[in-house]
Amino acid sequence: MKDQPDSAVELRARALRLLARREHTRQELECKLTPHAGSAEELQGLIAGLKQKNQLSEERYAEARARQLARKYGAARIRQDLKAKGVSEELISRFSSSSDELQKAKGILERKSRTPAATREERARRMRFLQSRGFSSKIIFSLLSARGEH
Repeated sequence: MKDQPDSAVELRARALRLLARREHTRQELECKLTPHAGSAEELQGLIAGLKQKNQLSEERYAEARARQLARKYGAARIRQDLKAKGVSEELISRFSSSSDELQKAKGILERKSRTPAATREERARRMRFLQSRGFSSKIIFSLLSARGEH
């Protein structure tokens, strides 16, 4: 590892390589580039330039991340993940709201277990599973009631 910080050209190339692999938030990119930057001002200037040229977009990141997580998780878990990555509240509310939350939970539960729960313990286990995936209690109760799990 070299002791000197990257030049402006090297730092920009490093940032573009990171962005070519996947979308990043401003916060993530700053964390990854800070050890290689000469100064905080240089890093802020680079990030501002990337945002201005629309090479760095939190909106694209939030949309891609929410779509990726939606296969396995509910809205609460998606909101938590986006917030931890430094996405703005406006984007979080736009991309984490899901109108088909019940269908998503049903699909996840059907992949996990094919038959209705036979015991209270099994029903409680399924409820905890869905809760850990970010589904609300209302969705969980309506889903388990509809499946005939009492």
